[in-house]
Amino acid sequence: MIVDARLGRPSYAATVMELGFDAVLLNTAVPRAADPVGVARAFGKAVDVGREAFSSGMLEPRYPPTIGRAVFS
Repeated sequence: MIVDARLGRPSYAATVMELGFDAVLLNTAVPRAADPVGVARAFGKAVDVGREAFSSGMLEPRYPPTIGRAVFS
């Protein structure tokens, strides 16, 4: 699945890729940036990192967080 949802920051693209999506579309974020080449490069790196994180089998978040006590698992 491809996300086209106003991803204005590279960190959003990394998050989308961490969730398991296949790609992101950048219709306005790159051409409207002050430095389109730099922003395109940043998005490319963010997508790569997000995909790598998803593929590596990240731990699922725990709810509620365990604050103040040791957790051994």
